[in-house]
Amino acid sequence: MITYAKEEMIGITEFGKSLGKYLDKVTLNTLGRLVIVRRNRLEAIIIPIQEYENLQKVYDMLEQRDIEQILNSRTDEEKEIDHTKTITIEIWYAKDYKTYLFKRGDKIFR
Repeated sequence: MITYAKEEMIGITEFGKSLGKYLDKVTLNTLGRLVIVRRNRLEAIIIPIQEYENLQKVYDMLEQRDIEQILNSRTDEEKEIDHTKTITIEIWYAKDYKTYLFKRGDKIFR
């Protein structure tokens, strides 16, 4: 579990009253993060935009790596496209609805 310093935590009421002051503390790196507390529960964390963007890049790279591992673990048989399966879709224009309708099997979609 992550621990937070007392000075990093702020109640939602106090935060609402002094939003600009606390936002400045985070953006000017006086505080690395600000934890919002509501009803004695940790609800949200405010971090500088650069830190968020760095975290998002790392997340995206990890997700890409996971996808590559899944694709690389597939056998040659699994990689082959099955050309024997077909799906029939009927398309027609419905004047009453002024839109195209699609029928696949016994289901109709707009």
